[in-house]
Amino acid sequence: MRPLLLTLAAASVFAADTSKLRIGELAKAGEAMEVANVPALAAEAYARPHTTEVPSPVYRLSDISFLGAERKEKLDLYFPSGALSADRPNRAAVVFIHGGGFTGGDKAEYRSASVSADLCRAGYVVVSCNYVLGSKTKEGVWPQNIADCRNAVRWVRAHAKELGVDPARIAVGGGSAGGYLALMVGLSDDRTGPGGDPAAKISAKVSGVIDMYGVINFAKHGKGEVPGVSAEAQQAYLPTYQADMRDPPVLILHGTADTTVDISESDELAAALVVAKLRFDYIRVTDAPHTFDLHPKGKGWKRDRIDYDTTGVPGMGKDSSDKADVTAPTLEFLSRTIGK
Repeated sequence: MRPLLLTLAAASVFAADTSKLRIGELAKAGEAMEVANVPALAAEAYARPHTTEVPSPVYRLSDISFLGAERKEKLDLYFPSGALSADRPNRAAVVFIHGGGFTGGDKAEYRSASVSADLCRAGYVVVSCNYVLGSKTKEGVWPQNIADCRNAVRWVRAHAKELGVDPARIAVGGGSAGGYLALMVGLSDDRTGPGGDPAAKISAKVSGVIDMYGVINFAKHGKGEVPGVSAEAQQAYLPTYQADMRDPPVLILHGTADTTVDISESDELAAALVVAKLRFDYIRVTDAPHTFDLHPKGKGWKRDRIDYDTTGVPGMGKDSSDKADVTAPTLEFLSRTIGK
């Protein structure tokens, strides 16, 4: 693959809107470079002392083109501090997809930046991507939005060497609309599913999926059906119909007080994963609303792990906590699926 031109933008050393997250920029605003130059910049981050606690910073390359010069959608790269280990010279990666009802949102919004920084601080290279936005009646949106997210995974795998990433250890995650898109990337076929590319030479398959309060059933909450698709083909756009035992494990995170995407949608997904005999973890945050990062905070909030027996009956799991923070189960899930 020929060198790809990158455009990198940075507002300041630590952007104002993410100052509490301690995200440092590795390039000056408007600076252009080739992917081959990325390792040297990543080395700047790896050379700094690493801790897992804030305010230990992470380092970002912003607004990188990954869909072609004609596309305005970009991605951000997050690199952790701390040297690579001799026995594992490449890091695992997570592609994170923002929410916004499929019509808005951005890769650098606070929630996406917060989750990306937390995962990066834990040692992962994180890729936060944009995708085409618009209503379901707008031509060129569906299933291009799914295709864009698949192509973010392909881009990471194609440039794994330059990024210092192990191409066999990539997970995908997202919140709300991004949760849905992450599920479609992980559960539907990357060649024949919606937004798939039968001619692709690089795989978009992943080894784990993090679904944060994602949309599951488009018939609910006024979402409607995807237009221009036959009634028979609608099932191809529903994650519950795409899951089978060959798919990667799934982590579901959802708040019980969600009034935007009712928690019953995650219950529906969990039941489908039981039928598919697909391994998954389901963490419910008591009284949490729709949007939260890995540190949901509220009076009386706590997390409960929901386990399903062989008959599909839900019960309380062993990972319950009187703390709502979901960082620990998320990192445990990633450690199990793509390693540390």
